[in-house]
Amino acid sequence: MDKGSITDVPGVKVGHAQDLDGATGCTVIVFENGAAAGVDVRGGAPGTRETDCLRPENIVEKIHAVFLAGGSCFGLDCAAGIMHYLEEHDIGFETGIARIPIVPGAILFDLNLGNKKARPDSEMGYIACQRASGENHMQGNVGAGAGATVGKVGGLPTMMKGGLGTASWESDGLVVGTMVAVNCLGDVLDPETGRILAGTLTQDFRRFADSVKLLCTAPWSQAGFPTNTTIGVVATNARLTKAMAIRVAVMAHDGYARAIRPAHTLSDGDTVFCVSTGDMAAEVSALGAVAARVTAQAVANGIREAEGLHGIPAHRDIGKTYL
Repeated sequence: MDKGSITDVPGVKVGHAQDLDGATGCTVIVFENGAAAGVDVRGGAPGTRETDCLRPENIVEKIHAVFLAGGSCFGLDCAAGIMHYLEEHDIGFETGIARIPIVPGAILFDLNLGNKKARPDSEMGYIACQRASGENHMQGNVGAGAGATVGKVGGLPTMMKGGLGTASWESDGLVVGTMVAVNCLGDVLDPETGRILAGTLTQDFRRFADSVKLLCTAPWSQAGFPTNTTIGVVATNARLTKAMAIRVAVMAHDGYARAIRPAHTLSDGDTVFCVSTGDMAAEVSALGAVAARVTAQAVANGIREAEGLHGIPAHRDIGKTYL
């Protein structure tokens, strides 16, 4: 049955830290006992850390946290604080000399909202770890979703607020959970109905312009600087190798495509991590199909829970002033 959060997966803790004045933040997903992981990067403008160690032929078998952050490449600084926290708690890869936490991550561009000098940094990463718990119901303008925006095909004046979303699914003890920071170039749709929830507005701010229609009207035009990116994590208590986790991450990208139009553009750095915390038996293709479904729901949840910020309207403002 459907449930609510990535923390429904055993062995997963989540923490957030954000600066709403600066419109940026960091989300950390912690696996204290370690977890097998894979990643699939589809967007044309990615910003990532420690993704090579997730390749099946490389020596590291488990990671200890994944972070999602704003700040563009500056947000990669969050990793230092996360590693410091995990080292303090004796969590990491044993080298015989020291325990080294393995912390992959991905960032999104949110410098176009709020204080442009605000940065997610190592302190924010550390604070997010301090706040990490096995119960997470925070969505919208939290963590990596604090400064996220969507619908930038028509330029920044007609964009809307994005956010952080989470969702999960459970059946007979098998759990799949996702967490996604939605900051896309295009529109976000309800994956069940196909109705636009948020996206590029018309110049009079009264209707949705339809991002795909705009691009098809002038396919030769420049879609804009890569100020976008949707980044997410799929977690499960199924038993997965790194290679199997990569396949689930590949299939989970279908969830982006169902809820975001268009997805995986040259201006987006779309990335999905997949992490395995348990030992439940599951068929990989079926697991990937579930991951895609839950990822699409997390995208929609992040938009529904977002709030207007710094003059940028959110989905919940529709019916008040817009449309």
